[in-house]
Amino acid sequence: MTNVLIDTDPGMDDAIALAVAHKSPLLTIRAITAVTGNLPADRTSANALRVLDLLGAADLPVAQGPLEPSAGDYPVDPFSHGSDGLAESHFPESLRRLDVRTAAELIVDTVNAHPGDITICGLGPMTNVAAALDLDPLLPEKVSRLVIIGGSFGVTPYAWSQATGANPVSEWNVFVDPEAARRVFHAGFDLLAVGLDVGTHPRINFRPADLDKLRASDRPEAEFAVRVVDFVNGRGYQSYCSLIDSTAIAAVIDPAMVETDTVLCDIALGDQLTRGMTVVDRRNHHAWTEMPQITIATALDYDRFLDLVTAELIR
Repeated sequence: MTNVLIDTDPGMDDAIALAVAHKSPLLTIRAITAVTGNLPADRTSANALRVLDLLGAADLPVAQGPLEPSAGDYPVDPFSHGSDGLAESHFPESLRRLDVRTAAELIVDTVNAHPGDITICGLGPMTNVAAALDLDPLLPEKVSRLVIIGGSFGVTPYAWSQATGANPVSEWNVFVDPEAARRVFHAGFDLLAVGLDVGTHPRINFRPADLDKLRASDRPEAEFAVRVVDFVNGRGYQSYCSLIDSTAIAAVIDPAMVETDTVLCDIALGDQLTRGMTVVDRRNHHAWTEMPQITIATALDYDRFLDLVTAELIR
């Protein structure tokens, strides 16, 4: 059983990832922190509570992060998750209450309650994790692993053709707060990044048989997944948009599902064209070895992934 803290910005794919994590018998969610990303943190925290209601989950501490990224400049998302952030589901407001702690405080307290025995799943921008480093610079030594949805590393063509930030080379989570991402990359975490190369691969699209199973299920989380797929399809997108964040959860549930490589990588903070770009140094000679060394996902067992996600959503 793996203890996880999920830092998230629900968001449609975040909501499905929370459902998969909650239902997995191999994970125990210890806390949820909400970050500004797909929506501001006051709305992502409210959506996290709504998702817990949908799942009939036991009370969990859920804390809200700051409303703005580290640099105080919140960009406009070129992709919409709907007016409510949950594919126009308009779930009722939850009666659950947010934890009185900030997201950063909850991260630090949860990690210190499970030192060496907790994985952070970062499904949104890294604002909260960077803020937690301010409170406890030793955090990387206490976390088993940090698994993030972030970056695009040039391993597959989808790193660029499916770019989700507001410029041609960026991924949304890093683009929203590249200053925070840079701090986290340099902090010394055992860090696995699942980038656009893998997370938006067309083979992550639900197969027809998966959708048949979801449509036949009476589970509310399965019904929600179908609603999300219909919503993104109706806007001209593919169903992988509903599953991006679940790839990080799957990588924690079944690490053998993911092929990886170790690279030198840093975050560009500069101009409009490159802000938020994850720059990888692959040179045989003169590489900048002072750049952080991180692990990136290079491939995924897509059929195994879809089997896992579908089975959890209908179970």
